[in-house]
Amino acid sequence: MIELQGIFQTYQGSSGPVEALRGIDLKVPRGEIFGVIGRSGAGKSSLVRTINLLNRPLAGQVRVDGRDLTALQPDALRAARRDIGMIFQHFNLLASRTVFDNVALPLELEGLRRAEIVARVVPLLELVGLSDLKDRYPAQISGGQKQRVGIARALASQPKVLLSDEATSALDPETTRSILALLREIRREFGLSIVLITHQMQVIKQVADQVAVIDAGRIVEQGQTLEVFSRPQHEVTRSLLDDVVPQTLPEPVLARVRAILGAAPASQARLLRLVFSGCESDQPILSDVIRRFSVDLNILHGQIDEVQGRPFGALAVLARGANEQLRATVAHLRSSGVLVQEVSHV
Repeated sequence: MIELQGIFQTYQGSSGPVEALRGIDLKVPRGEIFGVIGRSGAGKSSLVRTINLLNRPLAGQVRVDGRDLTALQPDALRAARRDIGMIFQHFNLLASRTVFDNVALPLELEGLRRAEIVARVVPLLELVGLSDLKDRYPAQISGGQKQRVGIARALASQPKVLLSDEATSALDPETTRSILALLREIRREFGLSIVLITHQMQVIKQVADQVAVIDAGRIVEQGQTLEVFSRPQHEVTRSLLDDVVPQTLPEPVLARVRAILGAAPASQARLLRLVFSGCESDQPILSDVIRRFSVDLNILHGQIDEVQGRPFGALAVLARGANEQLRATVAHLRSSGVLVQEVSHV
């Protein structure tokens, strides 16, 4: 549905050219919510604004629904952009227009008749839960409600693609959850492809089917969200994940581990970090290895959560027993689909 090939983007900075995007290749399947995450300045907003050519790339191709947007003339590009809705971080509503009229604005610019506009806008206001607020002005509604207006406006032209540039970063956690639930409903209702730009892994966890991690203008990691969460390959990914699933143990836990290991032979105790995802999270794997290999497992720290409705979590476990039994325990856990990391530096 969306395909970026060899995208380079350069801006003129105060001290010379700045490479915002450096060789971006990306594919977003039809009907998926695709998350793009990175730190501030990583190139997220430059990337999303390249998809609708608000920022024209220095090199590369942007294809949306089979059309190469970079090859279109201005009139054809303006028409193609009607298939690409966009939600902004700061809402971008017109203060002098009501909720209804803000949603209707792109349809007025298209030249639709008033009856056509009403027929299009009324169902959208119902979808986003703002039918009762249609005559209010932006100053009279909350931030979450303003974002719902922005979403309805983005849907007014009946797009095939929806771009969201940090749409929840200015909202509180409860409102963020409601907006993400609305985006999931919109995807189900209209079958849209949604590109979600964010710096929050919590947002990715709740809603994205796939995720790409961007750093210094390059995609450094990409894949199914559950796979990236459970097996992060890049240091930037691990750092971003730390707020959702801690990648290192807290110092008080490490202090306890040092005390235990200091009193036990090194060959009889190992600190393991176990990452569970998907179906193996439902299996009694730990009790199985205790019975099978006669080892003691002490859970020191952990967190169990869900990613897109599938169980996911990480446990720090101190395993004690004979060296041969510990090796067999680690091998069995890995064969059962558990990611096992042996923590040697405590």
